[in-house]
Amino acid sequence: MALTISLVFVFGLVLFFLLRSNSLSYGAAFIAVMFGFYLATTGAAQPVNDLTRAVIDAIPNP
Repeated sequence: MALTISLVFVFGLVLFFLLRSNSLSYGAAFIAVMFGFYLATTGAAQPVNDLTRAVIDAIPNP
């Protein structure tokens, strides 16, 4: 059985725990979110998506 989890959810969860442990300040979190938002609107969005898909496809499924 395959389980599909959105990468946005995973990154959001990691960011949440970093904020809870005070390892990441709110300002840095805002910068990280804005970077992702603006990266998605650039020409780099498709190569980043392709790279992510290639890495996910390289992970063997049991």
